[in-house]
Amino acid sequence: ATVALGLSLIPGWCLLPGLFLISAFIATAMGTSMGTIGAVAPVALGVAQAAGIDPMLMAGTILSGAMFGDNLSIISDTTIAATRSQGCEMKDKFRENIKIAAPAAVLVILLYLVLGSTGEAPAPTAEADLLKVAPYLLILVLALSGMNVFMVLGLGILAAGGVGLLGSYSLGQFSKDIYQGFTSMQEIFLLSMLIGGLGALMERQGGLAWINERIAALIARFTRHHDGEQNEKAAELGIAGVVSLTNLCTANNTVAIIVASKVARDLADHHGVTPRRAASMLDIFSCVVQGLIPWGAQALLLGSIFALSPILVVSMSFYPMALALAAIVAVFLKHQMGAVAPAPHRS
Repeated sequence: ATVALGLSLIPGWCLLPGLFLISAFIATAMGTSMGTIGAVAPVALGVAQAAGIDPMLMAGTILSGAMFGDNLSIISDTTIAATRSQGCEMKDKFRENIKIAAPAAVLVILLYLVLGSTGEAPAPTAEADLLKVAPYLLILVLALSGMNVFMVLGLGILAAGGVGLLGSYSLGQFSKDIYQGFTSMQEIFLLSMLIGGLGALMERQGGLAWINERIAALIARFTRHHDGEQNEKAAELGIAGVVSLTNLCTANNTVAIIVASKVARDLADHHGVTPRRAASMLDIFSCVVQGLIPWGAQALLLGSIFALSPILVVSMSFYPMALALAAIVAVFLKHQMGAVAPAPHRS
């Protein structure tokens, strides 16, 4: 219903930007890129075939929108992992994040507008029912209001179930789906315990200390002026590098954040990086890498739906590329502005 509502509002010359925004909206509301891809990709494939859009370009568009929401959503597992590990509020991380994500999204929308111009949008195959869109809107409003994430998720489940019960969805099926939701989380529970144990072993055996020392040495080597601002800039880039490398190895952005969080917090503490900035860097660069690696679950799922190589899918994933560029520019621009700012007057 949400996809149908979006398609009913999108003109033919704006299909790719429109589907990017639909994917971004759903991913931000759901907090999951995989769930968004599973919901939107089959519809997007039909739209691409009907409108004559390159399937490779359409797959990259859906991946881009899904990674936008995964990175920015307040109820995303990456956001929860980043904010809890760095000790900041989710709304503070959101404010820090949106300053970087918004310019990247605008740039990508303009790019898709140029690449995906078509004559006419195909008619949606489903009914645009506003009532069925309401749970997504409720989750977004509650999350942005600062409500506890577990309350938001709980109310979202009840709202979605309530909307379903007004139709042909039965109470028995609702309870079965809740049970299936719990059972489907068992794998991530086990993975989290395994990653937590490995992280503790790494710390106990000196692995995290070794990483910290190597990064500190790089900061000292490339820092020309030994002031707080220069060290802060290098530390932010160090956080970006640690989580990016970890994500390349684990192919899971949430796991990468958990593994890299201790090193990131140490860097932030030692070099004056605020918790919300550290959480933002962790989340941004984990999602950047996740949206660009062909062995990631998102690219593999899109490749299977569109019958494409995952390498071709990520080659058109422009938003993670733009997000990485915007984040790096933001790091240098922030500290360049700080360097030229006048010193405060001391009485």
